[in-house]
Amino acid sequence: MANLCFFLSSLLVLAALDSTHAVRYIIVNRAETTPGGIRFDNELGVDYTRNTMMSATNFIWKIFQQSNETDRMRVQRVCLFVDDMDGIAYAINDEIHVGANYIGNITMDIEWDFSGVLYHESTHIWQWNGNNQAPGGLIEGIADFVRLKADYAPPHWVQPGGGDRWDEGYSVTARFLDYCNDLMDGFVAKLNKKMRDGYSDNYFVELTGKTVDQLWSDYKAYYGD
Repeated sequence: MANLCFFLSSLLVLAALDSTHAVRYIIVNRAETTPGGIRFDNELGVDYTRNTMMSATNFIWKIFQQSNETDRMRVQRVCLFVDDMDGIAYAINDEIHVGANYIGNITMDIEWDFSGVLYHESTHIWQWNGNNQAPGGLIEGIADFVRLKADYAPPHWVQPGGGDRWDEGYSVTARFLDYCNDLMDGFVAKLNKKMRDGYSDNYFVELTGKTVDQLWSDYKAYYGD
């Protein structure tokens, strides 16, 4: 009986490790002596950050409808560094760099705001970018779309219908993608999948029957321009 219990417990552990735990998350505070680095250690910490990154990864896979490993970007390790730098954060080469100055100056709920940034930057780790052919504004818009769907949209974002161009990026494009996703359930997942090997504006036509410019016009009209 003891052996059976151990076997069942092992299966449960393996099941838990089958998804996000297959990815290693490494967090390093390289700005420990700065006000932001001290605040990171005192109010966020490695465990909270790792758990948030794991949750973000699972959420992103769900948004992108990537239930199989073959559908996903092949990433085995994601590193996050708290750096003594200006700016909020950026992602490159399976690394997320977060500015200690940003952390030190957060005025709203620090966990909520920090989590929103992690969801955005984690999306850059996992999204397809059309072999670097996709518009930068679309890439940033998809990352903010994920942040929006995770309920981490900050109050300073533009409201639905705002912006001048569909590929303006960030919250402008995120709101537009949310509109498209309402027209076609899973639109963003399908668009991301198409961008695995390349990019074309015609993907919008293939998915919705309308050009991206027509969709943008409809979007602006829907919200009263």
